[in-house]
Amino acid sequence: MTELRIAHMYPQEMNIYGDTGNVLVLRRRLQWRELAVSVVPVGLGDELPNDIDIVLGGGGQDATQGDIGRDFVRRAPQLRSMADDGVVMLAICGAYQLLGREFRTQTGRVIQGAGVLDVETVGSSTRLIGNHSVETKWGRLVGYENHSGLTRLLDDAEPLARTVSGCGNNGEDSTEGVVRDNVFGTYLHGPVLAKSPAFADELLRRAFERRGITEPLAPLGDELESRAATVAAGRPR
Repeated sequence: MTELRIAHMYPQEMNIYGDTGNVLVLRRRLQWRELAVSVVPVGLGDELPNDIDIVLGGGGQDATQGDIGRDFVRRAPQLRSMADDGVVMLAICGAYQLLGREFRTQTGRVIQGAGVLDVETVGSSTRLIGNHSVETKWGRLVGYENHSGLTRLLDDAEPLARTVSGCGNNGEDSTEGVVRDNVFGTYLHGPVLAKSPAFADELLRRAFERRGITEPLAPLGDELESRAATVAAGRPR
């Protein structure tokens, strides 16, 4: 199979609660299968190569989202074009918010988003915190949410999952995350892919399929990951 190229967006600024682990998980799951992979870190002002297969972004402090937001807006046409072309994207928390239309802080400051996802976020004085497990059509996702931004899905945006015990996007409408084609946004830190191996492989499968490669991925022994997910999911919020 061909080499997959992963872009890690803002590895210094957007890495709260171990989100960089999502990069490590995808890289290792490819290496365990003896498949080629390269990771391209993309910081403020850096070039985002056009030949990327997967874009990963994590969460960051609200104080850093102004600078990151401006950089997202600068990249907005390229990010929208990549999304339209089927590039796989996984955006966690702050990166999820900034792929949307806008983020309005508690003080009323508006940070424009890239417009890849049809969502809007408003800052609140209440934090939504706790362990969280949700079922999706691509397998169980297990992670940890900790955010004060309340995200609303607009128009016909499709939630990634429905939540029963957790707060999800806003703590009110039972939605968690969003999915648009090959773009996924979620509030699950952890890192989420470390305890969600089926979803990790779904991202890889989609990236290969976009390249015209439909050969199934070789199975891996995910007993440890599944046990970790069960333990994490059973912890009190």
